[in-house]
Amino acid sequence: MRALPTALAIACLALPSLAHAASLRCGNKLVSEGASQADAVAKCGQPVSTETRRERVTTRSRDGRRDGSRRGDSSTEFSSSSSVEEWTYNFGPNRLMQIAIFRDGLLVDVRSGSYGY
Repeated sequence: MRALPTALAIACLALPSLAHAASLRCGNKLVSEGASQADAVAKCGQPVSTETRRERVTTRSRDGRRDGSRRGDSSTEFSSSSSVEEWTYNFGPNRLMQIAIFRDGLLVDVRSGSYGY
């Protein structure tokens, strides 16, 4: 019976690391990872600044033999271009600015900046 409280305590300590997901809080509204830019504007308004750039993303696929031998191995490389936008929200001098990062129009990360002005 004593093992149950210990297991529960360990599970509770692990929750913060498991629940890491990008989200932008604007007052009582929340824009979560995967949300569109239109959703962010609807909930948070227009950002004070935006930066746009193109990034080349390269992925490599390796095809190997089932018997473990290296003979006949081949790899295929795929390249694509991705649009990345960083939107900065300024919520005033008592809060940190929030930088929302969108890849191809969807929210992928939120970082904190310096205090607002």
